[in-house]
Amino acid sequence: MAARDMRKLHKHLYGPPQEPVPVEVPPLDYLMIDGEGDPNTSEWFQAAMEALYAVAYSIKFAVKAQDADLDFVVPPLEGLWWAEDMAAFRLDDKSNWLWTLMIMMPDPVDEAIYQAGYRAACERKCLVAADEMRFEALDEGLSAQVMHIGPYDAEGPTIARLHEFIPAQGHAPRGRHHEIYLSDPRRTAPEKLKTVLRQPVS
Repeated sequence: MAARDMRKLHKHLYGPPQEPVPVEVPPLDYLMIDGEGDPNTSEWFQAAMEALYAVAYSIKFAVKAQDADLDFVVPPLEGLWWAEDMAAFRLDDKSNWLWTLMIMMPDPVDEAIYQAGYRAACERKCLVAADEMRFEALDEGLSAQVMHIGPYDAEGPTIARLHEFIPAQGHAPRGRHHEIYLSDPRRTAPEKLKTVLRQPVS
């Protein structure tokens, strides 16, 4: 049996059109690591990615060993982005950015399976950021989202369209800007990168 692919099972979450749409996001469990500063130059950002993927794959293999029918494709990397002063949150100056890198964990992953996968991953390799990892639920609820195609640094106009859409629907932004990275930047040309941009609303 093929491993479950969350991108295919939950297309409404991972495959929005290139125009903003509303979406109801259910509570989801994530591996999470917090950080700050420019992701392009931050060593901690790279360490966080390494730790998240290592533990995610360790959990995947543990689940598959228990029940092959529950095997899953490791979901894409995601990020929450904000600043203490959102007026200073600018795409051309990322030094003051705060962020949470995340990888979603599907059923049946729970705290016990997370801990087992965490220990197994850390036994295989010293993961610098692993001590700061946590397993936590995120409940975004009603949100607006859109697909951005192109370089990460060119998201500005797409984000602007998203934030014009929100009040036009009678809502207001709440919570943190959320991005889901569907493409591998090591293997995908910048102009073809696909990123889901999401904003919870009230």
